[in-house]
Amino acid sequence: MRTLSRMTFDSRRRSASRGASRVVLAASLLALGLPVVRPTVLAAQGQTVNWPVYGGDNEHTHFTTLGQISPKNVATLKVAWSYQTHDEFNGSEMQANPIVIDGVLYATTPKLQVFALNAVTGKELWRFDPNNGAPPTSRIRHRGVVVTGDRVLFNYRNRLYALDRATGKPIPSFGTNGWVDLRAGLDRPVEGLSVSASTPGVVFENLLIMGSSVPEALPSAPGDIRAYDITTGALRWSFHTIPHPGEVGYDTWPADAWKIAGGANAWAGVTIDTKRAMVFAATGSASYDFYGANRAGDNLFANSVIALDARTGKRVWHYQVLKHDLWDRDLPAAPTLVTITRDGHAIDAVAQITKTGHTWLFNRDSGEPLFPIEERAMPGVAIEGEKPATSQRFPTMPEPFARQQLTRNDLTTRTPAAHAAALKTFNAFQTGHPYDAPNLKGSIIYPGVDGGGEWGGPAYDPTTNLLYVNSNEMAWLLKLVPRSDQSLYAANCASCHGDTRKGTAIGPPLENITAKRSREQLVQIIREGTGRMPAFGAAMDGGAVNDIVNFLVTGKDASVGTVGSSPYLLPYRTAFFDIFLDHEGYPGVKTPWGTLNAINLSTGKTQWSIPFGEYPKLAAKGVRNTGTDSYGGAIVTDNGLLFIAATTYDHKFRAFDKRTGRLLWQTTLPAAGNATPSTYMVDGKQYLVIACGGGKNGAPSGGTYVAFALPDPAAASARARTVAPQRGGRRGGRRGGQRGATR
Repeated sequence: MRTLSRMTFDSRRRSASRGASRVVLAASLLALGLPVVRPTVLAAQGQTVNWPVYGGDNEHTHFTTLGQISPKNVATLKVAWSYQTHDEFNGSEMQANPIVIDGVLYATTPKLQVFALNAVTGKELWRFDPNNGAPPTSRIRHRGVVVTGDRVLFNYRNRLYALDRATGKPIPSFGTNGWVDLRAGLDRPVEGLSVSASTPGVVFENLLIMGSSVPEALPSAPGDIRAYDITTGALRWSFHTIPHPGEVGYDTWPADAWKIAGGANAWAGVTIDTKRAMVFAATGSASYDFYGANRAGDNLFANSVIALDARTGKRVWHYQVLKHDLWDRDLPAAPTLVTITRDGHAIDAVAQITKTGHTWLFNRDSGEPLFPIEERAMPGVAIEGEKPATSQRFPTMPEPFARQQLTRNDLTTRTPAAHAAALKTFNAFQTGHPYDAPNLKGSIIYPGVDGGGEWGGPAYDPTTNLLYVNSNEMAWLLKLVPRSDQSLYAANCASCHGDTRKGTAIGPPLENITAKRSREQLVQIIREGTGRMPAFGAAMDGGAVNDIVNFLVTGKDASVGTVGSSPYLLPYRTAFFDIFLDHEGYPGVKTPWGTLNAINLSTGKTQWSIPFGEYPKLAAKGVRNTGTDSYGGAIVTDNGLLFIAATTYDHKFRAFDKRTGRLLWQTTLPAAGNATPSTYMVDGKQYLVIACGGGKNGAPSGGTYVAFALPDPAAASARARTVAPQRGGRRGGRRGGQRGATR
């Protein structure tokens, strides 16, 4: 029978001791092959339980033992409070996972202002604007803050700030007047390049360890993983993801790549194992994403899982998941620390999801894969100058959580006209193999560059060994063309914003940009970059920048330098890069267009898989459960619930039975909750909070945080005590290996 825990605010030290004992007990049960039954935290007078770090815990499991909200009463959830940031703008996104400590909530707005709220009422306590009231020059993606000791650490573009936790004001003793420049300490000149961080770092002892966001086009800074002194802001160590001479992996790049290559960055964050003093990172592709003639070789440590000594940054082990990436197949989420059962023994492991729908499992100490790996031969055909990897590695288990190849039989049958439109596109962008190199005729990337898995990452239930991950099931189209010498715009901007300035999935339209941005703002954006857009300050002089601005303002061309005159001027660029859609704007493949999946990490089998999300216009016509793309992750509760928003178009926040995938509750948010929710307890009452930012793939933008709670927590606690305990490893719903009904 489940033991009830009645922790109080003043008994946290004793609770931590009991928690350590439970870890030992859990490991023993797993070693014996027995289910782990953890105590569910129920309401106690004055009890406060925090959501202290991004993802809920250092292991990035998104797991909670809070149990006041249960499968029996979840349908009665109501809005407890909402907070309007009044900060959204057209195309803005808000992806923060709120941090809640001692009844105070910390998060960010669409314009990347930082705020603190009373977590019970939603009342604002303070707010900090790093841009001093100036309007943003572009869209900013940001996933939250770090709260440690007396300070709040967060990133605004190239600045790492330390704010006073009580007042929200910069701490002058940190760096220079409260901030550190992330462009410093990269061992090569990067002044003018875009270096930021969209995902919060992790704290170990007195270090903030973090990855970075750098452009995926050239010029780009390297994606070094770095550790900063929390007190002073001083850089304590760096790990070069693009190896320098004499370092492991240097021979997988051209000799001088470390001087000019970019990317290979842990933009989705890092994960800390405090007991082992190890930090784990998952990196993205090298820049430029789709043509790598200037980076011949496997390009270690791009697309790799890396284990480092948290105190020194020294490499402990690594595993490269994808060699010489040409498809923007970044590892999209930080690693998750899990424990699996193998031959009756508990093994501490690292789980890593991918955009291709695979889940890699590694021994946490050695990096050894825990399921067999296949080395498969790859197509050798490529565009002039390109040398793709001759083979790639694939885990044989767990089963993929996304379809692996697109054929004619996989095209949409939503309507005859939709099928005809999709078939026309399919024939124009013929792809014989999922790993065909990008080319001049066009290719289809499937699973797409937005997954499979995405940055929200999985939720892991240690009591059942189930990993929950939402998956995108849409293809993307890509075509390269020789670099034009007709205009600087064509050479440097059209790849993302389109030849006619109408925009693409990765770049907004620029047709009437002067109605939104001044000439000075355009110059600043081109020089400094923003988000995924590279900074061109290091690659072109002031005259070239002005030529591009003149073109945006007047439409007049300016000539471009000869290919080869700059290491950043490659002979090919992207002509087309967008989601594969039918003539009405719906995905060009068969449903489901998005799924939610439960994977047993010990067996590798899929426990259940369901379509996830809807298009409201189709649902109104009776076309339900199509699935949609989704961004943001789930949280899983010990007492049987899986909470997730994430879906792009239906604005829903849902609760599922974690054993079966059965829907138990849903509500409509003011905008899509493209973020991971947080749950916490203050004075004996449990809350759920989600950032409603929207803005993905043309969806409306929002700027609201909404918190939910039960209407009567005392009665809810009494009901929760009557819930029968769920035994670990119990199967429900579809049996392992079966997929969604439309698959």
